[in-house]
Amino acid sequence: MDDRSKRFLLSLLETASPSGYEEPAARVWRAEAAAFADEVMADVNGNSFARLRGDGPTVVIEGHIDEIGLQVTYVDDEGYVWFRPIGGWDDQVLTGQRVRILGRDRTVHGVIGRRPAHLLSAEERDKASKIKELWIDIGSTSGAATRDAIRIGDPIVIEQPPLELGDNRLVARGIDNRMGAFVALETLRALAPDRPPVDLYAVAAAQEEITFLGARTSAFALDPTVAIVLDVTHATDHPNADKQGNGDVRIGGGPVLARGSAVHPGVVRRLEDAAHREGIPYVLEGTPRSTGTDADAYAPARAGIPTGVVSVPNRYMHSPNELISLDDLDAAIRLIAAFVRDLGTSPDFVRG
Repeated sequence: MDDRSKRFLLSLLETASPSGYEEPAARVWRAEAAAFADEVMADVNGNSFARLRGDGPTVVIEGHIDEIGLQVTYVDDEGYVWFRPIGGWDDQVLTGQRVRILGRDRTVHGVIGRRPAHLLSAEERDKASKIKELWIDIGSTSGAATRDAIRIGDPIVIEQPPLELGDNRLVARGIDNRMGAFVALETLRALAPDRPPVDLYAVAAAQEEITFLGARTSAFALDPTVAIVLDVTHATDHPNADKQGNGDVRIGGGPVLARGSAVHPGVVRRLEDAAHREGIPYVLEGTPRSTGTDADAYAPARAGIPTGVVSVPNRYMHSPNELISLDDLDAAIRLIAAFVRDLGTSPDFVRG
């Protein structure tokens, strides 16, 4: 990964944008796209689009740009902030985390609190903490002071900057799925100098973590011939992993290709062929009913859209410190670029 692309990725990861509040990260994404795309735009749902115009079939490469977060729901008279989740959290990781509350006019920092273990009964210490029992302390001395700083409905993210580790590995908040939006646009960048005969869109979709709104509306609007959805998937190269249920998925082991009812077998076959030609290692993942990604919205849109899912292995998903390999990102970009180049002018995805 070159320095410019890495700076872009880190900028996306540092920009707080939970589901329903994607505008800050989307602006970073569109600013980068403007350097090489023919057309860059946004829609009323928070989706962002970058296009390389062409006369051939319409191809969409989509990754959602939202992240899980929290939302202010109540401020008590002592100035403590109460909140609820945006998307799926493991409540256990929240206690003691520093947070960033995204107010209308300013950013407010705080820490998530609960009663200390010393003051809990033995029975309470053995129980898992719940979000409804946690609060945020912004250092305020009154409810009035807190209400002057924030409002009900303000979004919140964990304050956790990206950290590069050894072996080209990266830890950050929001890798699920700022990474996917990054790979979608970087694939467009890779194809821009020598364009294949397709009308190509990269999409940074909104609200995957809560509603699939961005996928549903962008699929309808673009009506592509074929779509590739990018997301993360669970790595199983850690202690106590369920490889029998989730496969042998390793950080640095290359992209993961889903197979199942929501994924078109012709798209999978073309992705595998491209991987073999390019010498890109990959892993197959079984998704018998649904993928849990935006592909579940793309595949049934309109009269049906041939859809594939390319995932990147991720440890510690939906935590403040998700871990991936930058090598896997580069491999995913190469794979999807090769897939697009090989489509030609009239790919046939009819199943018969």
